[in-house]
Amino acid sequence: MTTSPITAKFLDHQEDLGVVAVGFSGGQCKPGVDAAPSALIESGLLTQLRDELGYKLHGDEQVHLYTDLVPKEDPDYRGMKNPLAVSAVTRRIADQVYEHSVKGRMTLTLGGDHSIAIGTIGGTAKATRERLGREIAVIWVDAHSDINTPESSDSGNVHGMPVAFLTGIAKDEREEYFGWLRPENQISVSKLVYIGLRDIDIGEKRILRENKIKAFSMFDVDKHGIGRVMEMALAHIGNDTPIHLSFDVDALDPMWAPSTGTPVRGGLTLREGDFICESVHETGNLIAVDLVEVNPSLAPEIDQGAHETVRAGCSIVRCALGESLL
Repeated sequence: MTTSPITAKFLDHQEDLGVVAVGFSGGQCKPGVDAAPSALIESGLLTQLRDELGYKLHGDEQVHLYTDLVPKEDPDYRGMKNPLAVSAVTRRIADQVYEHSVKGRMTLTLGGDHSIAIGTIGGTAKATRERLGREIAVIWVDAHSDINTPESSDSGNVHGMPVAFLTGIAKDEREEYFGWLRPENQISVSKLVYIGLRDIDIGEKRILRENKIKAFSMFDVDKHGIGRVMEMALAHIGNDTPIHLSFDVDALDPMWAPSTGTPVRGGLTLREGDFICESVHETGNLIAVDLVEVNPSLAPEIDQGAHETVRAGCSIVRCALGESLL
């Protein structure tokens, strides 16, 4: 059994942890984020989860690079960069996450850029509907809302679009792009909560307002404190809903996590990030966790930035999976 005293309400096997290590960087333009899963594993994360927190790991034998899915030619489509690669890889990830989740296991995905959430959340949503007949809620912890449509995005990077596709705000009819997403892979905007936002595009602000999506920016964290923010976030979801936690390390202030592709000053402290994860774990409703956007190549080793970012990422995962201070 795990060391956590919390009973997971929606998992059949409390001690089983499905691991999907995703070495994929195609949703954005900076190389290096594909090396994050290896860096996290080499730092001892999976050993800690097994030996200290008591999990039985499944699927942790390899880091998936998905090179077989990346086409030789991948022209822009609707302004999206690498659309064929991102679609094919996220579809494969959805299948991998589904295979763990449908067995009633907690599922941990180590990314990779945040485009992979199209697959991780898509897989969890489908498995939970089949296994429990329930919708999932998503807590998206991030400096960015990642809810651009292809048409509203200035960059064309798909890591800024996953929530739009997952909620059906962005659609595509072509199977080879994101037409493979079905209603069973998607989530309701009413069960989506953001925490830590502070760098939102104008088009995204409009999308958030028009869809009445619950979002807590750093203004809210400063005003209310992280404890009250988590109370409000969890109250919005409800106490009887399976939760998928998707945590972008850039939600943390660059003081704590400098090695990431789009750092934004004025973010969460490491303790606030840990507290979010501890609070979600305490509900007993958590069924899946993503950790994304650690990029070990983006901070010189001399200043320990990569090392500190990997350490922060490991702390986030451990807290989500039951590590406590006492």
